[in-house]
Amino acid sequence: MKRSYLILTTLLFSTAISLAQVKMPAPSSTQTIKQDFGMGSIELTYSRPNAKGRKIFGDLVPWNKVWRTGANAATRIVFRDAVEIGGKKIDSGTYVLYTIPNIDSWEIILNKGINNWGSDGYTDSADVCRFRVEPTKLKDKMETFTMLFANIRPESCELHIMWDKTAVVIPITTNIKDRIRAQIETAMLTEKKPYWQAAQFYNEFDKNLPKALENCTKAIEGNEKAFYMWIYKAKIQKEMGDDAGARASAKKSLELATEAKNNDYIKMNEELLKKWK
Repeated sequence: MKRSYLILTTLLFSTAISLAQVKMPAPSSTQTIKQDFGMGSIELTYSRPNAKGRKIFGDLVPWNKVWRTGANAATRIVFRDAVEIGGKKIDSGTYVLYTIPNIDSWEIILNKGINNWGSDGYTDSADVCRFRVEPTKLKDKMETFTMLFANIRPESCELHIMWDKTAVVIPITTNIKDRIRAQIETAMLTEKKPYWQAAQFYNEFDKNLPKALENCTKAIEGNEKAFYMWIYKAKIQKEMGDDAGARASAKKSLELATEAKNNDYIKMNEELLKKWK
C-alpha cells in the first residue's frame, strides 16, 4: 500500500512538472519595433490581437472609450529624442499610447501611466497630449492588429494603426536642422572640416544650392576619386541650371565608377547622361 502511494505521488509530481514546462503561444503576440528617426529613435511595444471573425470597432473595441490600443498591457512608446505630436512638443522618455476610437474621429492620447495594465489606472491628469485624427477605410481587411512606422523622412514620419478595415495615421515631427547647422558650424572651425556633410546639409535641409556646391567641390578636392561625390555635384549643378557642368561632373563620376567597377553608379550615371542629352 505504501509502495503504491509512493508511485502515485511520483507520477502526479512528474505530471505537474511536465505541465509546468509546456509553453503555449500567447493569444495576442507582443511586438517591439524600433525606428531610427531624426537624431534619435522611436521604440514601440504592443500586443497584437486577431479579429477571429469578431466585429471590432463599436463592439470588441467600444466607441468613445479609452482603449489600450492593442491587447494585454498598455501600448508603450519610447522617444529617444524630442519630437512633436499633435502640435505639442514631447520630451524624450517613455509614454503610454491610448486611443479613443469613434466613427468619424479618433482621439490620440500620450499618457505618463507607464505602470498601467491596459486602460486600468488611466487618468486624464497624467495625459501629456491629446488630439484628434480622422480614420480611413482599408481596402483589404487586416486580421491582426498592426502598428508600423511609415513615410520616414529626416524630420517627419507617421505611425500607422490598422485593424479590420480601419486605419489611423499619427504624424510625428522633429527639428534637427538647427542642431545639424550648429554642429557643422562648430566643426568648420576645426582642422578637419566636414565639407561632404556640409554639402548634403545645405542641399537637402537648407536648400542653399550655391553653398552646397561650394562644399561639395571642396569635399572632392580632398577625395578626387569619390564617384559618389561627383554625381552629387552633378545633380546640384543641374538644379542650378548649369547643364554643361552637370554633364561634365556626371561623366567624371561615370569614369571613376567604371574604374572602381561599381555597377550601381555606372548605371546611375549612364541614366542621368541619357536623360540630360
